[in-house]
Amino acid sequence: MKRSMSRQAEAERERRARVITAEGELQASAKLAEAAAAMAQTPAALQLRLLQTVVEVAAEKNSTLVLPFPVELLRFLEHATDRPAAATAPSPDPDPELQVPPGWSVPPRPREPADAQPVDDPA
Repeated sequence: MKRSMSRQAEAERERRARVITAEGELQASAKLAEAAAAMAQTPAALQLRLLQTVVEVAAEKNSTLVLPFPVELLRFLEHATDRPAAATAPSPDPDPELQVPPGWSVPPRPREPADAQPVDDPA
């Protein structure tokens, strides 16, 4: 009889522990949703939170920190490269044999003075 009562009491304690854990997770998810809404209104808040996390991780010794590439920077670069084709087209190459990657410019060749004389090579 004592064993039966003991098992029943143990089961009741486990049930209460599960209920408490579930209530804690519900409260935590509500707070996370609230924080996400606040950060969505202020994009700088997300960057500040990231920096705070970096400071916390950096305080620990012998830790490696892998930083994600900011999505905002990717979006900026994407918009910066979406210019009209005429604005980004490279100028025609002065030498057709010269292969220049798109977007790179070739410096102009130096001009020879009009009074320049050819040099005879004694060799």
